Amino acid sequence: MSIVSDLPIYVLTHEFFPKKGGIATFTEEMAKAATQIGHEVVVWAPRADSTDDCKFPFAVHRLNLKGSQDLSCQLVLAREWIRQRRNLRNSIVYLSDPGPILAACYLQFFKAFKPARLVITFHGSEINAFASNPLRRWMVNQLVKRADRISVLSEFTRDLLTRNFPAAKRKTCFTPGALRSGFGAPEQAEPRSSNGINILTVGRLHPRKGQIFIMEALAALPRDLRSKISFWIVGTGKKHGYESQLREKAEKMDFQVTFFGDVSNQKLESLYAQASIFSMTSVKFRKSVEGFGLVYLEAAAHGLPIIAHRIGGVAEAVSHGENGLLVEPGDKNELTLAFARLIQDKELRERMGRNGIEWSRRHNWTQSATLLFNQSDIATDPAMDDSKSRPVES
Repeated sequence: MSIVSDLPIYVLTHEFFPKKGGIATFTEEMAKAATQIGHEVVVWAPRADSTDDCKFPFAVHRLNLKGSQDLSCQLVLAREWIRQRRNLRNSIVYLSDPGPILAACYLQFFKAFKPARLVITFHGSEINAFASNPLRRWMVNQLVKRADRISVLSEFTRDLLTRNFPAAKRKTCFTPGALRSGFGAPEQAEPRSSNGINILTVGRLHPRKGQIFIMEALAALPRDLRSKISFWIVGTGKKHGYESQLREKAEKMDFQVTFFGDVSNQKLESLYAQASIFSMTSVKFRKSVEGFGLVYLEAAAHGLPIIAHRIGGVAEAVSHGENGLLVEPGDKNELTLAFARLIQDKELRERMGRNGIEWSRRHNWTQSATLLFNQSDIATDPAMDDSKSRPVES
């Protein structure tokens, strides 16, 4: 097996700290892990007011990017690539999210901008977006052919990618999501309060995240169960008027619904500790779909049983019957029954919570970084063995 561990890595991203979300977390953790296995790492990230960049074990180069992935952001990133082409020519260039992929599409046809190695991660929804436009589909397909290594977080995403861009098949590996480095959940979780059932959801307020389906399912519970619950919503979002829609519906509920907005990590830890059930009922929205869901791992690590929709790569983040319950999207009655089952069965909640703590620790970022950056052969990668990556379902 060929090893390529001596090259510096330039991580190009439109989603990075202080922005929150799955892609931002993934990018940060992969950069940290690449540093740990011996690479010099520089992250190109959108502008931010944060003074915390010096705390990272790698350099952060802030660009005048909005992080919106629009044409202006693509051009800013492309210009910086042109300016630093001599450095990139002798480095691994890692495109960790859709914005940099689009920027690279314009430069790929010029030999002067070819890096020593090109590495790409696909997360899910962007594959549908790329494939829906004929010109963009062709350009991304050419970039896939030029890539040395491609990674995905789930079998679902791999299948979606190779179906739309077959050239990716023989160069794609799994870099499964893992817990945040420095995750501090206690090995023995303290018993949760029996005074009520707090149901927590964490994610941006967007139709794809499906918070409204949780609220509707809870509203359909029998009155005696509704009297026991509180619904806690963490996250913000401005698109599609979704937050306003959620708040309007919350006012009609006869149980407590609390909007926490964006919270600090310390506050989020406190909410996890006080919650009884975690739920995020993602759905397909236009071209957008849940490719994996790192937040499910974080909830499981806090000992929370999970209720989610069986969609996209979610079944690879939640093991049905082991650490959570998966429901088909659109089956409102089944979703309500899942909540009723967990609300009424404390022993089941605790068993799934214990299982989740172990489930969430199956993978680590160092393994993923080694697969992606230090190995050039795909055929011998254990991450491509389907039997090792599928969750066990009851």
